[in-house]
Amino acid sequence: MLELPTYTATRYLQPLREGGSLPAVVDTDGGGLFVVKFRGAGQGAKALIAELIAGMLARALGLPVPSLALIEVPSPFGRSEPDPEIQDVLRASHGINVGLRYLDGAFNYDNTAAGELVSAELATRLVWFDAYITNPDRTHRNPNILIWERRPWLIDHGAALYAHHDWESVDAARVQTPFHRIREHVLLERSANIEAIDADLTAALSDECITNVLATVPDTLLLDVTRGEEFATGNDARARYWDYLTARRDGPRAFVHEAARARIQLRDAPIHRLPARR
Repeated sequence: MLELPTYTATRYLQPLREGGSLPAVVDTDGGGLFVVKFRGAGQGAKALIAELIAGMLARALGLPVPSLALIEVPSPFGRSEPDPEIQDVLRASHGINVGLRYLDGAFNYDNTAAGELVSAELATRLVWFDAYITNPDRTHRNPNILIWERRPWLIDHGAALYAHHDWESVDAARVQTPFHRIREHVLLERSANIEAIDADLTAALSDECITNVLATVPDTLLLDVTRGEEFATGNDARARYWDYLTARRDGPRAFVHEAARARIQLRDAPIHRLPARR
């Protein structure tokens, strides 16, 4: 059974304003520094749920994700913060939130500057994974890959699994979406034969694996009353995610064929050269 550590936030150190959810670097009681995503931010608890599920699934596939933890935000936390917007977020985030280990000194990935640090194998596995979890936030403009100690690390999966924002509209067609936005993936051009790894990655996401991953998501997030009550119990919510994730895994996996098609189109696209200056 997978378990996540739980730490209590002790100091609010620095907001990270690159994202829309106002994450921040936070010190904890014995856990060290984490980048914390707050349930009181505009994207709500479902962004935290997606962060946990996607991050834990990625780790199950051997993809590099910083250590995850549950971060308890006590009621006095952040009272000295002068920014009223941040204070509002922290007041709405008392209780359990989600943190990723802070990678001190990491820098944002760029294909030109750090492309040699990403192997074709990793690129291929990541394209498959992001298509599976419908993650739109791995683009050239917003790669959500950090380079730390000369290794790539995957961050910020809060926009993934976007079907869970409207479960009532999720029919079989939406479950099996081919995810056309994979054509925007920052590593698509570095990936290899996506279809060749499909069977191995599908097998790695066993029923037991998905069940264990969903067990790490606490009821307090799954039943967050600030965003409406969709499920009677946490297990009801987990069952809905389990149905979605296993059905998408079991196929027909149109997302794999779409990713392979997008890769071929990118490879065969003509090179547009800029006209020479006179």
